[in-house]
Amino acid sequence: MNAIETEVYESLKAEIEITEGDRFNSTLLESKVKNAYREVKTARRYPVSYSDAAIENDMENYYSQIRAVAQFDFNQAGAEGQTQFSEDGASIHYVDRDKCFQGVLPIARRG
Repeated sequence: MNAIETEVYESLKAEIEITEGDRFNSTLLESKVKNAYREVKTARRYPVSYSDAAIENDMENYYSQIRAVAQFDFNQAGAEGQTQFSEDGASIHYVDRDKCFQGVLPIARRG
């Protein structure tokens, strides 16, 4: 994992371990963090002229979005595709995953 992924992972791990204790799945979280990083990176649509260092530097600006996507996906594990859930009078409604990407805009190509 790169520095941003590690930071997101450690932050979420600390938070999730408090609520899940022994049920915490570190492998699942790591997978969700890596995927979130890749999805935000893809959404930025970096030109081929961007170096790996420039991309890494720019991705620092999207820590919150990477974290939000990873946390959303981790929390949705096993419930992919559900928009709501009801049981015994309790109802859960999930936010739209796309909201996690708010503020992530593709880099405009210059003509």
